[in-house]
Amino acid sequence: MNPVAFITGASGGIGRACALKLAAEGFDIAGTYFSDEKSAAELETRINSAGGRCRMYKLDVSDPAQVKTVTGKVEADFGGIYAAVNCAGAALNKLFQDTSDDDFERINGVNFKGVFNVCRECTPLLLKNHKGCIINISSMWGIKGASCEVLYSATKAAIIGLTKALARELAPSGIRVNCIAPGAVDTKMNDNLTPADKAVLCEEIPLSRFGTAQEIAEVVTFLASEKSSYITAQVITADGGLI
Repeated sequence: MNPVAFITGASGGIGRACALKLAAEGFDIAGTYFSDEKSAAELETRINSAGGRCRMYKLDVSDPAQVKTVTGKVEADFGGIYAAVNCAGAALNKLFQDTSDDDFERINGVNFKGVFNVCRECTPLLLKNHKGCIINISSMWGIKGASCEVLYSATKAAIIGLTKALARELAPSGIRVNCIAPGAVDTKMNDNLTPADKAVLCEEIPLSRFGTAQEIAEVVTFLASEKSSYITAQVITADGGLI
């Protein structure tokens, strides 16, 4: 039986790259999407047509009831979960004093509460077999903080705290929990940046370029493999040397 990767936000960006890479490495993919049904269906077809196994589920990760229902479906459909990969995320670029309560509920709901909900529901499934891993996607801004992205930075920092604490709680049961903090990655989340903005940012990055979703997926795949069997409670920064 192939190991099963449960990937939130799998319909695009980093989540999609993770699904394709893990499928290529022999994982069955249980992916989720929020609204992009077309992209989700295309990913499902692509993996299944290549001889893999993929099923996509519509999910709002900020809703605990939905997360509970979907993880239950994944267990029924796939028999369990080996790797939970939290890729679902939302961005906000706004002055702090202009941040509304609705902004807080949306960004915190997806970025932090969503990770909390998924980790909470997946933990019992991992404990059944005393093996597996959780991989959370944070951000370099969760380490450094970003002007005009205070709320985003705070939620990504919270993911780091959750990762480190949960890793220590689950380690005696053989479950590893790690976190990746990507830097500037060429995905739709950075579409708000103009070409001039991107050029300025590239000048600040020692490797002089944006990262790719595929490069982040390589790190996720390593953390999901036995090659990282002695690594837990870590935050791996993949940012081209920016911080």
